[in-house]
Amino acid sequence: MSIWQYANPVKFLALSERVQPVLWVLAAASVITGLVWGFFGTPDDYRQGSTVKIIFIHVPSAMMAINAWVMMLITSLIWLIRRHHVSALAAKAAAPVGMVMTVIALITGALWGQPMWGTWWAWDPRLTSFLILFLFYLGYIALWAALEDPDTAADLTSILCLVGSVFALLSRYAVRFWNQGLHQGTSVPVATGGRTVDDTFFVPLLISMAGFVLLFLALVLYRTGTEIRTRRAAALLARAERNL
Repeated sequence: MSIWQYANPVKFLALSERVQPVLWVLAAASVITGLVWGFFGTPDDYRQGSTVKIIFIHVPSAMMAINAWVMMLITSLIWLIRRHHVSALAAKAAAPVGMVMTVIALITGALWGQPMWGTWWAWDPRLTSFLILFLFYLGYIALWAALEDPDTAADLTSILCLVGSVFALLSRYAVRFWNQGLHQGTSVPVATGGRTVDDTFFVPLLISMAGFVLLFLALVLYRTGTEIRTRRAAALLARAERNL
């Protein structure tokens, strides 16, 4: 069985409907466990006080803001190369979710940064690249809404996604690219295997991150199914109008 069989909307919807209930339950359990444990089961930091607990929302949302765009990049490339409509609709479905994650990351970053840095905002490399990434999300969603032909919209938004991927990359590695700015290094650097988070906070942070990943997957599957059904309904309506 090939993965490309799920480019068929009927098979994709059948798989999605089977998987979604499990994802919703696991996402809810992970997010609630991670946040409750993080906010109520960990001590205050000796330097940052209770402010440090913003990490349990800020880090997972920032991670998903970037990875949502990476997922959109992959599905956009699949559309450009193989012309599978499900992949284009999956990218479209992921964009609002990724934008919300970016907004959450920006807001929680400001709430965390104000007591630490003495300002709500600084033109730090990572903060600036995250703001630009948010604007790319807005542009991507607006471009889909502005174009009536779905294939043209998929083509142009895929190209925009390729360009915006530069800023997704900068958002991920800005601290390493520039040895300046207020933002600290990555809390859980997977590539190096090290981390800057104390063991007390690490486990609930991982659970919260897993919950955000599962929540993202559940939302994208749900929204992709909605996009498929909407397109199918529009096609049936157009066919009925032609037959009148």
